[in-house]
Amino acid sequence: MGEFVEGFDSLAELGPAISIFGSARVAPDDPYSLAAEELAAMLARTGITVITGGGPGVMAAANKGAAQAGGVSVGLGVELPHEQSINEWCTLALNFRYFFARKTMFVKYAQGFVIFPGGFGTFDELFESLTLVQTGKIDHFPVILYGRRYWQRLIEWLHDPVAQRGMISPADLELMRITDDNEEALAWIVESFAAADADRTAIERSPAGEEHAEAVAERRDQRTSKPE
Repeated sequence: MGEFVEGFDSLAELGPAISIFGSARVAPDDPYSLAAEELAAMLARTGITVITGGGPGVMAAANKGAAQAGGVSVGLGVELPHEQSINEWCTLALNFRYFFARKTMFVKYAQGFVIFPGGFGTFDELFESLTLVQTGKIDHFPVILYGRRYWQRLIEWLHDPVAQRGMISPADLELMRITDDNEEALAWIVESFAAADADRTAIERSPAGEEHAEAVAERRDQRTSKPE
């Protein structure tokens, strides 16, 4: 409970934010690290907070890009037997003991995920976000895979056998986008934020009244959209 309270208190005023995930094991000069650093700087200059898991590799690169661009650079670390401390580029850092509390903060305070190549932890965040969008728990939530070559076989497997066997619907394959271009990723994020704002405005002005306004308030600042 203490971790939830601290997280809610610390992150309540973040504003628009994107969570960037990726491997802790890549070097600072790895192409994916460099791409994450550049994208985070672009987001920061747009006024969007960058949230990562606070570790090294892609996470440190993203935090560095956001911090050096003058943005808010958040690191949500977790205590692990072999894990290092939170990287030096976080302007706001929280350390969690419990994965479930930490993962709540990623989804509650971000309005989209950019998933760089990574391992089990990265896969965990990817599939959790897709499940939440698929089941309608979050709306206007872009899930962007960065690195076509890395993710292509996963996409192919999701098409066949997963979708072919009816384990997911063909429409579920459209819940994520894939790119190798930061400008394209940024454009998708900005479009999603604009769509979310438009939907909130429409619902708040709806003649249906207080029930709709209350629902909007509950979902504000944390829900995302299925990409077109």
